[in-house]
Amino acid sequence: MTTFAQKIYEVVREIPVGRVMTYGQVARLAGNPRGARGVGFTLHRNPEPDNIPCHRVIGADGAMVGFGGGIDVKEKLLQIEGQ
Repeated sequence: MTTFAQKIYEVVREIPVGRVMTYGQVARLAGNPRGARGVGFTLHRNPEPDNIPCHRVIGADGAMVGFGGGIDVKEKLLQIEGQ
């Protein structure tokens, strides 16, 4: 696993319940402001979905994108969390 991937997972682990972050925000906090696509690529391979809440990461325009469990599941999880 790359250092950037490790940082991505660290950032995403810290997103509080009921909050979301964009792929770009995660990329910036992980040290690569131009790495939004890399965030998506990395989260698509999330090794610990129970501990790394990648459903809390959304598109820059607020769109529900890029969730391996399906967009409907992502929306439902965020709804349950109060987002």
